[in-house]
Amino acid sequence: MFKIGGIFIPVTDLERSKKWYELNLGVIKVDEWQEDGIDHGVGYVFRDDAIGLALIKVKEPQPTEFKINGKSKNVYYNFIVDDIQPAYDQLKRNKVETTEIHDYGLMKGFDFLDPDGNSFSVVSEEKNSPFHNDNLKEIQK
Repeated sequence: MFKIGGIFIPVTDLERSKKWYELNLGVIKVDEWQEDGIDHGVGYVFRDDAIGLALIKVKEPQPTEFKINGKSKNVYYNFIVDDIQPAYDQLKRNKVETTEIHDYGLMKGFDFLDPDGNSFSVVSEEKNSPFHNDNLKEIQK
């Protein structure tokens, strides 16, 4: 019944961010809007996926992560890829600030920052991970 329709990311410089997200995440522009000079944004989709990503113009940076027990930070959502290394290599080639790739056993991942300092994670699940796409499809039957 319910599905994720879109992810909204606050950005301070919409033109800069549009170029950055198109280059680094390969998103495809669907629409851009501006209403009464207050709400200005641009909506994208990922190739081969209907989930949207929207960049929303804001005056000052806003957090895209939360603290766990007041200490370590966690992002609100992550991006999933089939193979982590090419995704990591692409961001590094484009001089995006990233962490190293971490191996968590059934999952590998790394974090990166966009031009506003928004923090995101990229993960890839091993075939035997319960969160691998093939295994999720089995559970959803």
